[in-house]
Amino acid sequence: MLAVELFHVSGQLTVAAYWFDWANLLLRWAHAIVGIAWIGASFYFVWLDNHLEEVVRQQDRDEGVAGELWAIHGGGFYHAQKFRVAPPALPPRLHWFKWEAYWTFITGFTLLVLEFYTQADLYLIDPKVMVLTQTQAIVIGLAWLAGGWIVYDQLCKSPLGKNDNLLAAVMFVLLVIAAWALCQVFSGRGAYLHFGAMLGTIMVANVAHVIMPGQAELVRAKEQGRIPEAIHGILGKQRSVHNTYFTLPVLFAMLSGHYAMTFSSRWNWLVLVALSLAGALIRVWFVLRHKGRPPTWPLVMAIAILGATAWGLAPAPTADAAKAPPFADVRAVVERRCMVCHAEKPVFQGITQAPKGVMLDSPEKMKTQASAIYQQAVSAQAMPPGNLTGITPEERSLLGAWYLSGAAVK
Repeated sequence: MLAVELFHVSGQLTVAAYWFDWANLLLRWAHAIVGIAWIGASFYFVWLDNHLEEVVRQQDRDEGVAGELWAIHGGGFYHAQKFRVAPPALPPRLHWFKWEAYWTFITGFTLLVLEFYTQADLYLIDPKVMVLTQTQAIVIGLAWLAGGWIVYDQLCKSPLGKNDNLLAAVMFVLLVIAAWALCQVFSGRGAYLHFGAMLGTIMVANVAHVIMPGQAELVRAKEQGRIPEAIHGILGKQRSVHNTYFTLPVLFAMLSGHYAMTFSSRWNWLVLVALSLAGALIRVWFVLRHKGRPPTWPLVMAIAILGATAWGLAPAPTADAAKAPPFADVRAVVERRCMVCHAEKPVFQGITQAPKGVMLDSPEKMKTQASAIYQQAVSAQAMPPGNLTGITPEERSLLGAWYLSGAAVK
């Protein structure tokens, strides 16, 4: 009877985990689609704004056109114009760009809940960093998302917001502090994800609370026969420029979970700052390139930061081949610490198939994945997540000696 009950419970968990994986897949797919739409539109309008040329027709200048651009794409010609503030009369149909941003946040936040908050003990909490309950971790995570926007928004609204260079310097210092603080609270993977999510929240809040309301006021003014105030366009452009510089750091943070050598480093907060800064500098170079011949220093600095970070994270070379331990000992460590997830039939609750398809339940599969075992469990020490299975330093050394001895490829 007990065996039947256990089988029934196991079956229910398997079915639930199966549908959980489908929800994760579809949300991740949707998030990528709407994110591409938002970033693509954002990049295009930044490019457009910086490529506007002097208006040719006197009539257009008299109507308040500040710049125009001719383009050809998809077999057709396009003529784009930008008004200094607003056109003399509103067109019958006006296109808005907002739902790409809103749906990126909706799908991204849902993924955050699904992946990190329902599985906080697996992906968000690391007892070696800070002992937290699941509830505490979730509350702290949500507070970072909201707090990041509040601090940023108040900075922009303060007198500091009138000096873009000084504002950028203060924001950089605060983001460095945020990267350090998050890495003192969460696992490296969770800290990186929340850093990116905080920036993403700021970006979508800029759209919802500054850019869209400003544009709506411009439209209302025209509809009511009032002269539109240019300040709404100025503030909207400022936040839009901030968004474009946040984009590449956010993308790095979203992708970093696949690269344990970054978030599992002892200096993971500094790596996060360095790669985020490199991404922002690359975007600076592209924006300046839109305006003409750009200075090379942003690109050179970004490449130097990327190279220095990669060099600093590189594992130390081994002078001599390690002595191969008995394979039976290696196999026992893998069975105890890794195969709860990385097997044809995982036994860890909530996991129905081996993560990334990596299975270690036979000697042949272990040898095939020997490099991944070394990178994840020995070099980066990112696996098991939060060391849930309690692998010891001695066991990690054993796996390292097995790989470095060359026994894994014999």
